[in-house]
Amino acid sequence: MDKKPEKHMHKLGLLGKNISYSFSRNHFKLKFEKEGITDVTYDNFDIEDISMFPSIIKNTDGLKGLNVTIPYKQAVIPFLDKVDKKAKAIGAVNTIKLKKNGKLVGYNTDCYGFKKSIKPYLKTHHKKVLILGTGGASKAIAYVLNELRIEFAYVSRTASEHVRFTYDDLNETIIKDFDIIINCTPLGTFPNIENCPNIPYQGITEKHILYDLIYNPLETKFLKLGKEHGATTINGLKMLELQAEKSWSIWDL
Repeated sequence: MDKKPEKHMHKLGLLGKNISYSFSRNHFKLKFEKEGITDVTYDNFDIEDISMFPSIIKNTDGLKGLNVTIPYKQAVIPFLDKVDKKAKAIGAVNTIKLKKNGKLVGYNTDCYGFKKSIKPYLKTHHKKVLILGTGGASKAIAYVLNELRIEFAYVSRTASEHVRFTYDDLNETIIKDFDIIINCTPLGTFPNIENCPNIPYQGITEKHILYDLIYNPLETKFLKLGKEHGATTINGLKMLELQAEKSWSIWDL
């Protein structure tokens, strides 16, 4: 009797640092189970330094694509052969496709996930946004706000030409003036769930949206404090699910 030909396995994964908690691996594991996909695996590539990235590409047979998370969304760019126009404009990559010719192409699907997840909540009075943090994720948020023609200002611990406010600058009047506040920092992520950005929460009203890119826990202290002042609150889960599905369509397996 002829032996059945073995299925060729495709490999996907998440590139990051200290990512055992990762959403992506579990998301794709459940997706593959639900949709009966048996020829694709998804694993974590947890590396100490971005210099280890080329060895992953070289030594992982069947690798077709990667998601990229903190702290490598910007650091990975010099290792890529090509960066999609949108990702180049954002300055951060969270999805990599390995093409048949071995070339590495970078994309950003965070912007897609964020735009689709916030749009249902936007009302006419939502005109100004405070972005807390200036890392890779914040760049995708800023890109989308520009597309939506919504004014925004960065908040960081230290002043720079891109940072309009430091945390010390913030007061109730500024908080009242900016009716969407987006946390792009890791403050409040499990297990440090008692942490939150240091802002004057007493300035928040029922007209505010507080959006946290964190998804673990689903309600961070930042969101909890916002809710106590009547704000609409959104966690990062929907954005993650949307960006993951967008990545899947890019890999096209």
